[in-house]
Amino acid sequence: MIRLLALLPMLLLTAQARPSDKPVLVPDVSQRSVRILYSFTGAELLLFGAIVYPRGRPVGPDKPVDIVVVVKGPTESVLVREKERFAGIWINAERLRYRSAPSFYAIASSRPIDQLVDERTRAIYELGLDSLQLSPASSAPSEQQAVFQRGLVALKQRAGLYFADPQAVEITDGVLYRARLVMPARVPVGRFTAETFLIRDGRVLAAAVRPIDIQKAGFERFVARAAERSSVLYGLTVVALSLVLGWAAASAARRL
Repeated sequence: MIRLLALLPMLLLTAQARPSDKPVLVPDVSQRSVRILYSFTGAELLLFGAIVYPRGRPVGPDKPVDIVVVVKGPTESVLVREKERFAGIWINAERLRYRSAPSFYAIASSRPIDQLVDERTRAIYELGLDSLQLSPASSAPSEQQAVFQRGLVALKQRAGLYFADPQAVEITDGVLYRARLVMPARVPVGRFTAETFLIRDGRVLAAAVRPIDIQKAGFERFVARAAERSSVLYGLTVVALSLVLGWAAASAARRL
């Protein structure tokens, strides 16, 4: 935050030298790289930045601005199954596969999303859990797609991988903003994106993206790489270790 405040006068001078009709976002994130170790219990990200206005002047109080920050994880293919009770037991019934569902999705805003933009704009920018474009792999009826999408979002929410905070963004003097998001312990690894949107009068005036890398480190990274690069050797090693540990446990039990 101190670094951003030091750069703010220079950014304002640049905006004065090259006037524009629209403001510009200058976002940043407290951690560009998150390492996951065996003791990893989650991480807190601080997303902050500045709004550079045309001619260096903020808009008047009669035209307040809002900020929305969206953090997305890498996309993945997800198969969602619907459970059905039959003869007293639960069995798999209908199913639907999504080609590109985000593995992680968190949205923070200065006000509730439905108060900032209309439904069409939310769908274009995927602002909100009910506006995600999940790309179903089959041409199922729209009603069925809606049911499965709500189910997928609910499952992700229970796992802590999807969440929304409509009042997490704080805006200071219409220029500086910040938001805190918590990454759970079960967060997937890969390249994440932190998208920031500047909204006024129901329109998105500016947007900016910053990358975030979440990777395993230490012994966890070694195990993950071994499983990816030498899957056969990794499988044989796991089986061998299981046999050795089972034999050791049985030997200890006999001695007791």
